[in-house]
Amino acid sequence: MNVSGARLTAQNSAQATQGTADRQVELLATILVRQGHCDAQTIDRGRRVALESGQRLHLVLLQLGLVTERGLAEGFATLLAAPLAGPARYPEAPLFPERLTPRFLRTARALPVAVEQETLVVAMADALDEFTPAAIAAATGLPVRVEIAVPIELEAAFGRLYPEGDAAEASEGSDSGEALEEDAERLKDLASEAPVIRLVNQLIGRAVETHASDIHIEPFEDRLRVRYRYDGVLHEAESPSSRLAPAIISRIKIMSKLDIAERRLPQDGRIKLAVRGTEIDFRVSTTPTLYGEKVVLRVLDRSSVSFDYEKLGLPPHVVEAWTRALELPNGILLVTGPTGSGKTTTLYTGLTTINAVTRNIVTVEDPIEYQLPGINQTQIKPQIGLNFAAMLRSILRQDPDVIMVGEIRDLETAQIAVQAALTGHLVLSTLHTNSAAATITRLRDLGLEDYLLTAVLRGVLAQRLVRRLCNACKKETPAPPELIARFGLESRAAAGPLRLWHPVGCAQCRSTGYKGRQAIAEFLQPDPDIEHLIFAKADQTEIEKAAVANGMVTMFQAGLEAALAGTTTLEEVVRSIRAEA
Repeated sequence: MNVSGARLTAQNSAQATQGTADRQVELLATILVRQGHCDAQTIDRGRRVALESGQRLHLVLLQLGLVTERGLAEGFATLLAAPLAGPARYPEAPLFPERLTPRFLRTARALPVAVEQETLVVAMADALDEFTPAAIAAATGLPVRVEIAVPIELEAAFGRLYPEGDAAEASEGSDSGEALEEDAERLKDLASEAPVIRLVNQLIGRAVETHASDIHIEPFEDRLRVRYRYDGVLHEAESPSSRLAPAIISRIKIMSKLDIAERRLPQDGRIKLAVRGTEIDFRVSTTPTLYGEKVVLRVLDRSSVSFDYEKLGLPPHVVEAWTRALELPNGILLVTGPTGSGKTTTLYTGLTTINAVTRNIVTVEDPIEYQLPGINQTQIKPQIGLNFAAMLRSILRQDPDVIMVGEIRDLETAQIAVQAALTGHLVLSTLHTNSAAATITRLRDLGLEDYLLTAVLRGVLAQRLVRRLCNACKKETPAPPELIARFGLESRAAAGPLRLWHPVGCAQCRSTGYKGRQAIAEFLQPDPDIEHLIFAKADQTEIEKAAVANGMVTMFQAGLEAALAGTTTLEEVVRSIRAEA
């Protein structure tokens, strides 16, 4: 065959290969739509970008955040009839380290995981890459079988198997991790490298995909721990190499516009990213610790938050009383509970229900968690003297109808809020107390006079969040007599056998038995009896007894109702309220 004939044969072969790849990508797109990982409009948008950029469609979908890493991996698995390589699939030690360099494997996003029946099994992130399996087969002398890797799990395996390689590649010749930490410019360069950027994006993407509320990145002497918070409980994930801790933390600080050279003081910032085509905010907090800076990212996904009382799980009688109180022309309404009990979400829900063109609603927050359309929101800045009290004074000159104060922390803020309520404004705010009745004691401790409390306080909603049982796997059992006696359920048992539900665990709930959270709450409305007790300097126990006698259902009783209804468990109720029965 002459040279022209050989060139023509090579061109035909390349065109055939390209045609096969294009057909596979189109089949993959169809599978992604069929499996619910994206819709047809998303695929069309990805095609337009792929045409403009010259990239393959599946890479564009992933880079734009239009499909999740796991979703793409599941699509590949279906397309190629290949198994997914889970975290347990990755080996304890590198395979063929003398023939396959970490740099090559990381660039190819491929990792040998096992030798089975004289065949090398390789986990790959891009299953349509035909060059890498051929190169690995040539280097090892073994035929290669491909399994599909989820990128975040592949990166975690790389960090565990090749820590020295990670550090060397990331630092590009720097002498030690300590030298990196002392040199802000080197840290900036290190944090700007592609492997670190990809790793941080994967950590963040995994949190969004799995509906985590927080990411905790914590450096220790011998490891870097990464934990995700699901339904209020932290779960540890497979973590990157500890040598990459300075680079990862610096990358997050760069993204949130923090000073990467300042590692002695806490810092706060924000990140806004598009994940799967949705704008998501991350609230970033750094704190110096013994072995470096700890970083916590709070995931603020507006699309996953519903400002709806029914979805919040608040009892109907509480919603009715709270809604009536929101229609009052003036006074103070408080939502209380510990940090992370959903107070701000409840306040936002209340504001959205009363938001109208005829109302001037203003908020003062620290920080602004979600943007509410039609409502004027302001964030305080203590470093320039703009605190809650100063901002409240300014707001009162703008003729507001409703004012939301993020938190009443001191006497000055409390006094201005009371003055606003006395002059015809409805003021909403939060306090950190354990019960609705304890709010009276807390305000009194701040220094408010009793006559002011009785004049302006219109209601106190105290709440906790408990985990919901997973409907796909929860199990029903008869209530033991000991529990019936302990929690005073004898009257209910007389009407028939009581049933309780328990967590089991399945794929839908990450084997925890729980999926999502709901609020349990109590709502206290001051009446003449309670006002009399306030003037008499009564403690919270007496005030609570009077409220119960007037019809208030306590938080613990509300939790028991939820447990008996099968939406949560008694263990969750006791854990959240810490009640002594």
